[in-house]
Amino acid sequence: MLLAIAELLGMSLWFSASAVSPRLQALWHLTDAQAGWLTGAVQLGFVAGTAIAALLNLADLIPSRAYFAVSALLAAGANAALTLADGYGQAVALRFATGMLLAGVYPPAMKMVSTWFRSARGLAIGTVVGALTVGKAMPYLLRAFPSLDWPQVVLTASVGAVIAALLVAATYRDGPYPFARRRFSWGLLGDVARSRPARLAIGGYLGHMWELYAMWVAVPIFFSEFFLARGASEVRAGALSGSVAFAVIAVGAVGSVLAGRWADRLGRERITIWSMAVSGACALLMGWLFAAPAWLVVTVGLIWGFSVVADSAQFSAVVTEVAPEHAVGTALTLQTALGFLLTSMTIAAVPHLRDTGGWPLAFGILAVGPGLGIGAMHRLKKHKDIASHKQEPGSCDRDRDRSDRHAWADKTRA
Repeated sequence: MLLAIAELLGMSLWFSASAVSPRLQALWHLTDAQAGWLTGAVQLGFVAGTAIAALLNLADLIPSRAYFAVSALLAAGANAALTLADGYGQAVALRFATGMLLAGVYPPAMKMVSTWFRSARGLAIGTVVGALTVGKAMPYLLRAFPSLDWPQVVLTASVGAVIAALLVAATYRDGPYPFARRRFSWGLLGDVARSRPARLAIGGYLGHMWELYAMWVAVPIFFSEFFLARGASEVRAGALSGSVAFAVIAVGAVGSVLAGRWADRLGRERITIWSMAVSGACALLMGWLFAAPAWLVVTVGLIWGFSVVADSAQFSAVVTEVAPEHAVGTALTLQTALGFLLTSMTIAAVPHLRDTGGWPLAFGILAVGPGLGIGAMHRLKKHKDIASHKQEPGSCDRDRDRSDRHAWADKTRA
């Protein structure tokens, strides 16, 4: 619960500028592409931060409590400095710095919560991911109140991150299943890359990430245009789209928690496959509903928001289970670095695709990721099934083979 609250507050920094981008766009006379980079810069900053952390093994070398707390404090400062920026250039640099520092908030939390759970690890990580999903949606909820000016929205997010840092620094301790501390080694990345199960789990995650953040960024724009097309004033459309965007993003928290519970019982690979199938179907459908009744569009949006993030935590849980034990932190950091690098591409592509072929094309292209991710997770499930049932011939090897199977089963249940 502590980590869930800390993640909710800390990750509210992510979309703090994106939520108020229409106001910043008017203030600094930005183009649509420039406004989009207020989000894209965070993604790229996060990629840089996670890449450096993976290369230097920071998540496996630095105590997680200190890593999280210091990163959250510095990210809060970088975010708050946006209110002092005098133009677009400074704003983008500060958003990049915020994303880079958040690399010390998100991946370490996945490792931290894993030290407290084995049999219920999927539910635990799902709860943390659900909390950070709500945190990322919070700025859109604040945007729904026209009385709040954009600096107040930004500063509120920074205050939340400071509280998150203090909570973790003062109260967090590793659980009864800590990962072993290791000395620095250039070889940890290689150890992760040579693990076929880890590669497949990361491949599934990349398919998921192809869709996720582009969807989160595009949905507020889609609903703003949707309500404007129905005659709402600009202020009214902003309030309505902010409320709906918050609901669509935040409902992913419910999906994340429920999927965590289901995954612990039914298998992580199976839940990720089901989630990507539903979210991919919504991506194919949503763009064709622009002229549909509002209740139908919002309903599909909520189903999409539920399913698009339901599997997110399970990819992290799978990596903690199948990656080399001495390199779990590095594996999680590498996974997120590659995933967020991919998101910067799809976030940049969606506006151009919308201008070229409308929302059916812009949203439809996002379904490619879930399709590829399903293939990767099918292969991982097959690999694990073969490993858990494989038997060596010969009576003298049966006991050893049975022991190996039980060890693999214990690891997959963890």
